[in-house]
Amino acid sequence: MDKTTDFPDITSPTIQAYCDKYSTLPQGYIRTIISKTEITGKSKMLSGEFLGQFLTMMSLLIRPKVILELGTFTGYGTLCLAQGLNANGKIYTIEKNEEHYNLAAQHFTETSTNYEIINLLGDATTLIEQIDETIDLIFIDANKKQYLNQYELLLPKLKQGGVILADNILWKGKVGHPDNDKLGKSLDLFNQHVAADDRVDNIILPIDDGVNFIIKR
Repeated sequence: MDKTTDFPDITSPTIQAYCDKYSTLPQGYIRTIISKTEITGKSKMLSGEFLGQFLTMMSLLIRPKVILELGTFTGYGTLCLAQGLNANGKIYTIEKNEEHYNLAAQHFTETSTNYEIINLLGDATTLIEQIDETIDLIFIDANKKQYLNQYELLLPKLKQGGVILADNILWKGKVGHPDNDKLGKSLDLFNQHVAADDRVDNIILPIDDGVNFIIKR
């Protein structure tokens, strides 16, 4: 028997459908990126509309001057995050895959903005060290095995009171399960590390594939 059938649902499909029905979801050009992403054959990697709206609303609450995103993919999450940027703010976004980087760049040129998108190609761990900014909001959605290492690189750059949102943190319901896989185990270690870190406060939100919401003290 496929052991994945034993993993619990993070959210009941019925409840999720209800939440989708009665929530504001991204509109306009941002929404068109969902269909544009289908050409990659990897649409499952896209932040869904519900998570996209969550990112937008978090950004609107924080009103960041500087955002950093790890894992651009096709730029959907980037544009959702950017909705709350201060006027003349900027968002750095890092993507390792050149095809995805180019597709995101195309999407960024097709939408008019009053903020700066700094689209970077390469390994996030290397590029983080090159960003000399105080960051207000960070979204981690790249190599799951590197979350812990990247967190330690990012935290000194995050302002006091700044926010890190780490995605896929419940890993399809596998974290904490006896049959957790290698990526899930890396995320489990990350969650344990954050919970024990006296430099931050955090709460794990069981939305989408799980989000660890972290505030630097």
